[in-house]
Amino acid sequence: MLLPSRMAVLNQMYDEKTVNVDSVMDALRADYGNEKQFNSKMYLDHLLALEANGLVEMSSYNLDEKDNLVMHYAITEDGRHTVDKYVDQKYRRN
Repeated sequence: MLLPSRMAVLNQMYDEKTVNVDSVMDALRADYGNEKQFNSKMYLDHLLALEANGLVEMSSYNLDEKDNLVMHYAITEDGRHTVDKYVDQKYRRN
């Protein structure tokens, strides 16, 4: 059994300084890569929803080599407390 995707994103961010959509998807690909909703648009939506709820915040942004906007996010203390409270230790990253 896996965590819901949005909580998996937050859990993935717990020990990371910053993440972007591509880095989160790369980290979660082994477990979630076969899901129909595993796409950049949905994972950007996850990050934006987590930001709207105060669990992550945008730390920086830049343009990649193809002039696409890349937004970087960092987990907040509220996000850390949420992971500590709701994510069972067996799902936590080592």
